[in-house]
Amino acid sequence: MAPPAQAHRSPSPSQPSGKGEVSDLKSQLRQLAGSRAPGIDDSKRELFKKVISYMTIGIDVSAVFGEMVMCSATSDIVLKKMCYLYVGNYAKVNPDLALLTINFLQRDCKDEDPMIRGLALRSLCSLRVANLVEYLVGPLGLGLKDNNSYVRTVAVIGVLKLYHISAPTCIDADFPPTLKHLMLNDPDPQVVANCLSALQEIWSLEASTSEEASREREALISKPVIYYLLNRIKEFSEWAQCLVLELVAKYVPLDSNEIFDIMNLLEDRLQHANGAVVLSTIKVFLHLTLSMTDVHQQVYERIKAPLLTLVSSGSPEQSYAVLSHLHILVMRAPFIFASDYKHFYCQYNEPSYVKKLKLEMLTAVANESNTYEIVTELCEYAANVDIPIARESIRAVGKIALQQYDVNAIVDRLLQFLEMEKDYVTAEALVLVKDLLRKYPQWSHDCIAVVGSISSQNVQEPKAKAALIWMLGEYSQDMQDAPYILESLTENWEEEPSAEVRLHLLTAVMKCFFKRPPETQKVLGAALAAGLADFHQDVHDRALFYHRLLQYNVSVAERVVNPPKQAVSVFADTQSSEIKDRIFDEFNSLSVVYQKVTTMSKIGFHH
Repeated sequence: MAPPAQAHRSPSPSQPSGKGEVSDLKSQLRQLAGSRAPGIDDSKRELFKKVISYMTIGIDVSAVFGEMVMCSATSDIVLKKMCYLYVGNYAKVNPDLALLTINFLQRDCKDEDPMIRGLALRSLCSLRVANLVEYLVGPLGLGLKDNNSYVRTVAVIGVLKLYHISAPTCIDADFPPTLKHLMLNDPDPQVVANCLSALQEIWSLEASTSEEASREREALISKPVIYYLLNRIKEFSEWAQCLVLELVAKYVPLDSNEIFDIMNLLEDRLQHANGAVVLSTIKVFLHLTLSMTDVHQQVYERIKAPLLTLVSSGSPEQSYAVLSHLHILVMRAPFIFASDYKHFYCQYNEPSYVKKLKLEMLTAVANESNTYEIVTELCEYAANVDIPIARESIRAVGKIALQQYDVNAIVDRLLQFLEMEKDYVTAEALVLVKDLLRKYPQWSHDCIAVVGSISSQNVQEPKAKAALIWMLGEYSQDMQDAPYILESLTENWEEEPSAEVRLHLLTAVMKCFFKRPPETQKVLGAALAAGLADFHQDVHDRALFYHRLLQYNVSVAERVVNPPKQAVSVFADTQSSEIKDRIFDEFNSLSVVYQKVTTMSKIGFHH
C-alpha cells in the first residue's frame, strides 16, 4: 500500500504529480487491453497495483475506468479482485459510473469460473446504491440456484445486504422463503449456516411489523429445525456451530427425554479445541437443566474439566474470557470447585487481570478443608512485586476470615502483615483488622497489642488511617496512648486532606472522651473547634451535631456515640443476586466479561 501523500513533496515515479501520469496510465492500460501476448497478466497486475495505490492515497483515477474494465476481461482472479475493488470505490460516489459497473459485474456473474461468479456477485451486492437495487434481484436469484456452493454462500449474504439497502425489494422478491428452503435442504454446511444467520436477522427486524415474520422467527426454534441442525452440527465451521448452539439455547424442550437427547448429541462438543464452541455448548447444557436441580449440578461437574483445560491453554486474553465464565459458575456453586482450588493459584507470568480474577475465585472456593492451603498461598502473594495483586491477596485473606473459616490462624497471619513494614501491606491489613474486630470483638486484645505499636505518622492512605483512628476510638480503654495519638492527629487537622479521616477523627475523639474523660477533654474541645471551622460540609455538620448533643445532655450523647455494639454478622455484597442471575442468563457474552448486564452496559456506553 502506498504511503499517504505529504505536502511539499517532489513528484516521484510512484506518485503522480498531475494529470499527466494518469493519462500515461490510461494509454498503457489501453495498449494492454487488447493484447494476447504471453505474460500480459503480470504487466496488467503491475499497472492495476499502481492504480489502486493512487486511489488509496486519494488521487482521482476515475478517468481510467473504461480501460480497467477492458483489461479485466481475463480469468486471472487477482486482476478481477483488484478491478472489483476499483470499480466498487468509484461506483458508490459516481452515479454515471455506477450503471457501467453494474453491467460489467452482471456479465461476470455469468462467468464460467465459479470463483469469478462469486466475487462478482459479492462486489455487486457491496455497491449499496439504493436506486439501482432492481439490478441485484436477477443475479441474486441465479446465485441462490447456482451449482457451486461458494456462489450460493455469497448469494445468501447478498440477500441480507439487499435487505439492508431496500427491505421491500428483498421481501417482494420472495428471498426469505428461498433461504429457508436452502437452509433445510442445501448439502453445503456453510450455505446452511449463512441462511440461518441471514434469516435470524431479517425475521427479527421484520417481526415488529409482520405477524408472518414473527411466526417464521419462532419456527426457527421449533423441534424439526433444531434437530435437523443438531444432527448436522459436526459438518459446520466453528462460527456456524456457535450460531446453531446459540439457537439451541433458546429452545424449550417438551420433556426430560428431549433434554437428555440434546445433551447426548452435544456431549463431544465439550472436547472441542475452540473455546467459543465449548462455552456455547456449556450455555446450552446450563439452560436446559435449570429446572432440574440434580442434573444441573451434574452438568457443573461435567463442564468443570473442559473449562479448566481451556483456562490453561491459549493466550492470556482467551484465558481471561474463559475464567470470567468459570468465575460466574464458581460464585453460583463454590462447593463443586472446592477440590480444584489449585487451578486458581496464580502463575508468576500471568497478567494482573487474570491474577485478580483467580484471587476472587480462591476466596469463593475456600472451605474448612482447604482454607489453610489457600491462605498460605495468598500470604505468598502479599510479598509480591506486583503491588495491586499484593493488596488484593491481603483483602482475599480477610474475606476468607470473614467467612468464619480458620479465623484463629488467619488473625495471626494478618497481624504478621502489620509487622512486614511495607506501607501498602500495613494499610490493607489495618482495614481488614478493623473489619475482623467488627465481626469478632473477642480478638480485640491480640489485635490491639499489635495495632498499638504502629505509628500513625507511617500510615498515609485515607482508608487505612481511618481504620486506625476507628480502633483508637473504639478500643481507647485498652490502648494506653490512644488519647495522645488522637491529640497529635487533631493538632495536624489542617494538614489532613481526607474528609473521611477527619470525620473518623471527630467520632474517635468523642468515643475516647466517654472512656477516658480527663485525658481527652482538651483534645475534644480542639477537635470540635476544628470541625466547626472545617470547609467540608459533612465534617462541619457532624462537629455541630456533637457540640449540640453535648450541650443538651452528656449521657444522651454517650448513648448515641458509644452504645453497646453487636458483632456484625454479614457484610454487604457489592453485587446483588438479581444482577448475578441476569449475568448468568447472558452466559457466553461480553456481559460475563464486564460483569454487567446488557442494559447496564448500554447505559454506561451512552453516558
